[in-house]
Amino acid sequence: MAPNSVVVTMEKPNNFSILQINASESCLFPEKEKATSPKQFTWFLLLKAYKFFACISWLASSLKSKLFSIKKRVSYSEIPQDEGLEPRNRGKLYRFIKAFLVISILALVMEVIAHFKKWNLNVLSPWEIQGLVHWSYMAWLSFRADYVAPLLIMLSKFCTVLFFIQSLDRLVLCVGCFWIKFKKLKPEINGDEYDVEDASSFPMVLVQIPMCNEREVYAQSIGAACQLDWPKDRILIQVLDDSSDANVQLLIKDEVSQWRQKGINIIYRHRLIRTGYKAGNLKSAMSCDYVQDYEFVAIFDADFQPNPDFLLQTVPHFRGNPDVGLVQARWSFVNKDENLLARLQNVNLCFHFEVEQQVNGYFLNFFGFNGTAGVWRIKALEDSGGWLERTTVEDMDIAVRAHLHGWKFVYLNDVKVLCELPESYEAYKKQQHRWHSGPMQLFRLCLPAIISSKISKWKKANLIFLFFLLRKLILPFYSFTLFCIILPLTMFIPEAELPLWVICYIPIFMSLLNILPAPKSFPFLVPYLLFENTMSVTKFNAMVSGLFQLGSAYEWVVTKKTGRSSESDLLAFAERESKSSNEEKILRRHSESGLELLGKLKEQEIKPKIKVKRNRVYRKELALAFLLLTAAARSLLSAHGVHFYFLMFQGLSFLVVGLDLIGEQVS
Repeated sequence: MAPNSVVVTMEKPNNFSILQINASESCLFPEKEKATSPKQFTWFLLLKAYKFFACISWLASSLKSKLFSIKKRVSYSEIPQDEGLEPRNRGKLYRFIKAFLVISILALVMEVIAHFKKWNLNVLSPWEIQGLVHWSYMAWLSFRADYVAPLLIMLSKFCTVLFFIQSLDRLVLCVGCFWIKFKKLKPEINGDEYDVEDASSFPMVLVQIPMCNEREVYAQSIGAACQLDWPKDRILIQVLDDSSDANVQLLIKDEVSQWRQKGINIIYRHRLIRTGYKAGNLKSAMSCDYVQDYEFVAIFDADFQPNPDFLLQTVPHFRGNPDVGLVQARWSFVNKDENLLARLQNVNLCFHFEVEQQVNGYFLNFFGFNGTAGVWRIKALEDSGGWLERTTVEDMDIAVRAHLHGWKFVYLNDVKVLCELPESYEAYKKQQHRWHSGPMQLFRLCLPAIISSKISKWKKANLIFLFFLLRKLILPFYSFTLFCIILPLTMFIPEAELPLWVICYIPIFMSLLNILPAPKSFPFLVPYLLFENTMSVTKFNAMVSGLFQLGSAYEWVVTKKTGRSSESDLLAFAERESKSSNEEKILRRHSESGLELLGKLKEQEIKPKIKVKRNRVYRKELALAFLLLTAAARSLLSAHGVHFYFLMFQGLSFLVVGLDLIGEQVS
């Protein structure tokens, strides 16, 4: 067969030429080859069109599903919630955010109109103004340059200075922690160890477990306390039950009776009137006559599970140190990898224990008592005035008063006590509200006592400026003001624009320092930074309510537990022993009351599994989400770059939290 050929003829005879191309060289003209297969090209276009419409259909269905979920969530949020949840009156802060959002949206609309019509300040004559909107925009430009921008610049500089001071404090703490690690500094035990063969050489220790309706974790906490390695005649366990649920009381009583039958020195106490919350519970327990026979008291919340050697590692630090009033152990979390919320909490608490508590404990002999996993010298409690019911942070209150009376504290970073992190945003938010409103209440009450105390001026300055003002007041104030108020405002007032190092470089560096004690959390650096700014709304609101003694400052809600800590081998064994002992006890009774008790116990273990809970909608967070996204849209018009991305992702972070899409997901 003759090869294919193409003949090209030129019009001018002087430039006449013939070009012959063989079929093997036809690749020089790919267009020619494609033209020979129109069917394949048609199928290619159809395939692309199918993929395009399939993608559009998937996006539409996903958007519809999300909108339906949001609508359902909003409708559920109108259902009355349980006692202790967010009140219907959301306060002045929520109304302020809404008004700020409305003004920002109006400003954004005006900026969009000005952007497309290219209005500027070149208008020199009043008759050149084109319409009312144009006049309003020009009046706004003049007003913001003369009055708003100077005030905003002053406020931003003030917050930036506070930001620098707080960052310097964090940096000094990290340097101190590095020095402790580098030099391998640890608290030392004076004297010889206790004689195991002579039980009388061990001091008398009282163990207290305050609880209130802790259905999920009561058994594991009691079981862990009963297995502490200490002479049985030198230890007494008090189960301090404030439960209002009669069924929970029955369960706890039965658990205590089982351990008492095993030879454990344990008693059950229940208050009919729950006054003073946890402080009132501990105060009531310390008023018992037999407490005077004991020298030390160890306190564990209901979800804490100390190792059997806890007392052997903590109590010896009191020996030879009569001025030591408290020995505090570190918390360890059984569910730190359960979800994103737990991982972010783990970052904060690891920094708190690894850096703050350890540095303050070693160099200052003072830190805030964490309320649990600690051992107190009873004489120090009595000398400091005992437990008071005046704030919701009774642990910090007793620590400050003990410090003012000259008592020293010891922090043991190597002694860890297993506990549980809140897995739902609702529980975490309530916990943070109490932790940030209580210190402000305490600051108001303790300030006169601090000023008039006999401690050194350096200790007074540390208490007032570092312990209270810097770490409890300034941090939530500048975080909320700078990143949630000033930054969105600067998008509409470019004369007061924040530099990149304020909104990007230094926050990332500080977050990196916070994550160092938990290196496995390094991939969550950016989510941690965004979430901390998101939580600043709750912390700022709590700080204001505590400082000015508003109604929510005295709100106390027990942090909800899930009982995940019971998955450990030791406590699973204790639970199996408890169940077998319970069944044997009932079989020995051979009575109708025993069978009824067994039926009640089994019935109560089933009921919590079928309880229906719903996710909530948090309106303050949602309002701020739309505010930040509005500011992000304004920054997009000005091509701000990093400002736009920060505002967009921070707005999305508020949106996720506002829709309760972080943490434990409930149906």
